[in-house]
Amino acid sequence: MLRCLLVDDEPLALRLLAGYVERIPFLELVGTCRSAIEAMQVLQRESVDVLFLDVQMPDLTGVDFVRTIRPNAAVVFTTAYKQYAVEGFDLDAVDYLIKPIPFDRFLKAATKVQERLQPAAPPAPAAAPVAPPAAPAEEYIFVKADYHTQRVTLRDIRYLEGLKDYVKIHLGAAKPMLTLNSLRAFEERLPATEFVRVHRSYIVALSWIDSIRKNRIYMGEVVIPIGDAYAESFHQLIEQRNMH
Repeated sequence: MLRCLLVDDEPLALRLLAGYVERIPFLELVGTCRSAIEAMQVLQRESVDVLFLDVQMPDLTGVDFVRTIRPNAAVVFTTAYKQYAVEGFDLDAVDYLIKPIPFDRFLKAATKVQERLQPAAPPAPAAAPVAPPAAPAEEYIFVKADYHTQRVTLRDIRYLEGLKDYVKIHLGAAKPMLTLNSLRAFEERLPATEFVRVHRSYIVALSWIDSIRKNRIYMGEVVIPIGDAYAESFHQLIEQRNMH
């Protein structure tokens, strides 16, 4: 909303422009003045965004008023005399309206003021593409063993033991499974946040570890060695989860 002040020594001109202001939704009429001196008094007590200012007025012309006071508001000159236009624009007036002023011309001037004082907001940045929902963590894998494919729930796997061309999957309650595969294949497939390679022959499930002593992992009665090549990364991982 732009607060505007109308200044003109002609009552009919003030009534006409006041009616125009009422028809424009982004303008708010602060008041009307019959002279530049009266306008000075209003500006001292009111916040004004735009002055619609007549040029020819007694005591102090609109041009002299702007040149002297330098009001902190946009200025649109109104007059019946075209010869003042150049001087008005030299004072950085937004527009210059020649009387009689039709509504469409007044609206155009008001819009120019709005564009100067309330520039259009920059276009909103393009919305970031919505990432697809994360795939749920795997809860099981399928393993070929004993001439059939069997589903194995990940939380049941205690550790995996590499035996040359086979991998022995040690489960919690069920008997171990033997599958023709490699530890590397399981290492690449199993979630790294839950399963860790600790030896060239072992991958362990972190959730099944009971304790760690030096380079040994204890899982119930089972003791699994930690290989020198894997010790540093394994202990760093445990340190990240350690309560200090």
